[in-house]
Amino acid sequence: MTRISRPLAAVFGLSLAATALTACSEGSSTASGDAGSCDPGDVKLVGQVRNESNPYEASWLDGGDAFAESVDLKQERLTYDGDSTKQQEQIRQLLAGDTECLVMNVLPNGDSDTTPIVKGADQAGAYLVTQWNKPADLKPTDYDRWISHITYNGIESGQQIGDALFQAIGGSGGIIALQGVLDTAAAKDRFAGLEAALAENPEVTLLDQQAANFSRAEALDVTKTLLTKHGDSIKGIWAANDDMALGALEALKQAGMKGEVAVVGIDAVPDALTAIEDGTMTATVSSDGAWQGGIGLAIGYCVATGELDMADVSDEDRAFYAEQFLITDENVGDFLTPKTDPSEFECDKVFDRVAGPLS
Repeated sequence: MTRISRPLAAVFGLSLAATALTACSEGSSTASGDAGSCDPGDVKLVGQVRNESNPYEASWLDGGDAFAESVDLKQERLTYDGDSTKQQEQIRQLLAGDTECLVMNVLPNGDSDTTPIVKGADQAGAYLVTQWNKPADLKPTDYDRWISHITYNGIESGQQIGDALFQAIGGSGGIIALQGVLDTAAAKDRFAGLEAALAENPEVTLLDQQAANFSRAEALDVTKTLLTKHGDSIKGIWAANDDMALGALEALKQAGMKGEVAVVGIDAVPDALTAIEDGTMTATVSSDGAWQGGIGLAIGYCVATGELDMADVSDEDRAFYAEQFLITDENVGDFLTPKTDPSEFECDKVFDRVAGPLS
């Protein structure tokens, strides 16, 4: 196992003001309940991602279910189909109810969607953990109930799969890149990693790059178009996530080019791992979606019940990079049967995978 160490906003507006509690200053909670005073049985757990058709995000929600079961609770699974307005409306409805012991583990649709979620949750007194996307100047330490923000070093993972791709094509030739949702830190950082890899490999040429929004279906269509445009000049395909990589593999299959073009992605979804095992895909990076889904709820639950005191949570653990793992044909066997270990969600272990503070 190779371990990598890491050093449109829809605004709540008047509808939030109508349901939010009082006009309060930014960064302060107006909840009537004291932090850490929840009876475990009173905690409400909510996990929210874009959709369950994405295997990585489905595994996130499955991990949330595994944590909830470990504490004799159930997780409410929410999906918003990549629609920022729908996401904000779901959050608004949650915050209009009983929020005293509400714990939310949220994947914001884009960086700009995070601010209204954070402000709404903090003012309503809900416990919040966010992952992946946030503006650089928005910090959990400025809020009472935004416990942590978890992300991954996208520059490093983008460069890692870029290097693996370039090695697979012999260090020279043309490639295409499939970008994710452009208003996300993950998409921006991963592409920056590819650019860094290209800078170190002058004989590799980026023929084209287009956004496919982390979608397998969109990646299939985009790849078909780019295969028609660039033909045999394409020796490799760099995709910012596995769902797009799998769409690219399907496009290659339909074009009669299966196995002729190297493909890399990120997320370590089951179909991608199988493709690496059978040699049709080159590499991916695992951020362990099931762990993410469980750990966000675990952190919130531990604080809500008082088992973890916010005074004991360091600034470095309020916004951090978590560990991630590069997967190739050499170590794919270690990842083919992923397991969720409930012991990792115990309150004294929730920060064990911190790989470094988010600067």
